[in-house]
Amino acid sequence: MDIDPPLLRAFVAVSETGGFTRAARRLNLTQSAVSHQIRRLEEQVGRPLIRRTTRSLTLTRDGEDFLHHARQILTSLDALAQRFRPSPLTGVVRFGTPEAFMGERLPGLLCRFSCAFPAVRLDVHVSTYLDLSTMIAADELDLAVVLSTAGGENGGVKLRPADFVWVAADSFALPAGASLPLAFHPPNCVNRLVGVAALEATALDWHIAFTSPSEQGLRLAVRSGLAVAVLTRNDVGPGMRVLDGDYGLPALPSADFVLIRSRGAASPAARAFFKMITESEGAAATVETAVDPLHTGGEF
Repeated sequence: MDIDPPLLRAFVAVSETGGFTRAARRLNLTQSAVSHQIRRLEEQVGRPLIRRTTRSLTLTRDGEDFLHHARQILTSLDALAQRFRPSPLTGVVRFGTPEAFMGERLPGLLCRFSCAFPAVRLDVHVSTYLDLSTMIAADELDLAVVLSTAGGENGGVKLRPADFVWVAADSFALPAGASLPLAFHPPNCVNRLVGVAALEATALDWHIAFTSPSEQGLRLAVRSGLAVAVLTRNDVGPGMRVLDGDYGLPALPSADFVLIRSRGAASPAARAFFKMITESEGAAATVETAVDPLHTGGEF
């Protein structure tokens, strides 16, 4: 049985409004046109769906069951039309993200955006926070996720907290009197700057035993027991533990993942991607003011 969607819409409208006249107003049709659609529908179904009297209109038992299925079908048709509606957006969105932000959610986000806006090309650049900030300032990226410590200024939308912690292997033990081995990113990485700044305020004996540009490299150094690293709390995985004051390690500042944009990132495609990121992270679409001075950008 092939039933035309307009007949289903007419039936649902009559059922929900309680009359042919009100349904006709909703559908922007004449009353006679709606009556004709309902008759055609009942002929196709082969049984009455609506019980009419001079004073009331009610659904038959078959009509109540039919209404349930009709609503489901129309909801699915509307979702299908929305999913494959041609996108008016075109162009390129240059997006930067640190490896630590990738996680499990970002690939799904990129896939959803590509499906929703197939004519928009995404150029994704994975790098360190400070490199991404520099690229935003140089207008080499439209949008980027960076880590921001408290006490800064200017634009950005906070996505989620990302507190820094000292992390070691579960089995890590520092011999008495030994220098503390540390694993860091290369110079000018936020994790390294935060860790070194905290260490220099102490008398702790430490040295850099491992350097890697990737988060995976630091996690490998930690899990092997080779060194202690500064990671975000969400990056602490199996086989790792947070060193809360152990070995005289100082406290580290809190931080946030912040979405920033370049001053030239005003295209509709960039706006759409900005909106999708903030909504997926549950972030309020307002400009935060506590952002590191390095992490600046123009407003939409």
